[in-house]
Amino acid sequence: MKSNKFKKRILPFTAVAAGSLIMAACGSSTASSAPSSSSSVNYSTCDSLSACGGMSQLVAAAKKEGILNVTALPPGWANYGEIMSAFKAKYGIKINDINPNGSSAEEINSIKQLKSSSRAPDVIDVGPAFAQSAATGGLLAPYKVATWNDIAANEKAANGDWYYDYGGYISIGYNASAINFPITGFKSLENPALKGAVALDGNPVGAAAAFNAVYAAALANGGSFSNIKPGLTYFSNLAKMGVYIPVQSSPAAIESGQVKVNIDWDYLNVAYGKLVAPKINWKVIVPKNGQVAGYYAQAISKYAPDPAAARLWEEFLYSNTGQNLWLKGFARPVRLPEMMASGSVNKSYLSALPPVSGTPQFPTASELNTAETLVASDWANAVGNAQG
Repeated sequence: MKSNKFKKRILPFTAVAAGSLIMAACGSSTASSAPSSSSSVNYSTCDSLSACGGMSQLVAAAKKEGILNVTALPPGWANYGEIMSAFKAKYGIKINDINPNGSSAEEINSIKQLKSSSRAPDVIDVGPAFAQSAATGGLLAPYKVATWNDIAANEKAANGDWYYDYGGYISIGYNASAINFPITGFKSLENPALKGAVALDGNPVGAAAAFNAVYAAALANGGSFSNIKPGLTYFSNLAKMGVYIPVQSSPAAIESGQVKVNIDWDYLNVAYGKLVAPKINWKVIVPKNGQVAGYYAQAISKYAPDPAAARLWEEFLYSNTGQNLWLKGFARPVRLPEMMASGSVNKSYLSALPPVSGTPQFPTASELNTAETLVASDWANAVGNAQG
């Protein structure tokens, strides 16, 4: 199997707002990129492409800096390896990836701990709750990319402190080579034939994907975002049947046959399938009931040692090229609705994603807090000796 690294981000059940994972067109007007009237630009504070002197001036300044510090971006996560290579090839700017397998919390801590150093991160890619807390803590530099108006209002901070970048849906991936009946949703997993087969991407008490899997199971079993308890009951039943197993899902666990069913973000399940093919026929579905979607967010550090390169990086990520490269990594970019409407999306990449029908549901902050508390207190008891 090809070697690849997938980041296991640990998040406190990050809040998700309804938005462009729903396939509806957003406005597509873009911000001006006209050059600034001044040849002298403070790249640590300029908050738009025009304020930074326009693209040519920004590129020149970024090339002069010559380096971009990113953090917690392993090559196998959402196609970041190719994205970083494409940026380096286009602009000749070196990328220093600090702590590639780090968590969102570690990204924020690195800003605080290294803010006076040339090794400090210029940009971060974190869960929404971490982006919001970093903004509240005054750690971020507002910046609105040229395609700012393609991002829905509830998918960004109004002042440009942070903005959603890519996301996905909770999905069920399964080994169709070993399972001789179709998996159509959560009900399909309540089958004794799947004993020792079903795993999560970590522990729901600390891992966002696993927590959202419990939320999705709740929605599929009569619960709601204000009532996650049916999700706990669901996994309790799977554990009692011996179906749920305390194994961290990964391509290696899937290829070895240790994990035959993985409940995870769709972009990870699809990517895993590519890695284990052709040995394993790995299929991925997004359940029609129990749909849960989530995003990550981009932001620029207020203390970025390479502020021009940081802003050029964001312009690259939110261009059609950058958005399509995320899509190539099976992650749904935030501008996807507008790109589908305008025809700028790569249809081949889009066709690799599992189909989604209907409108995803989203919890409020209050509902998330209640669910977080319940899962933290009840998960271990719910799954007993099968605790993940």
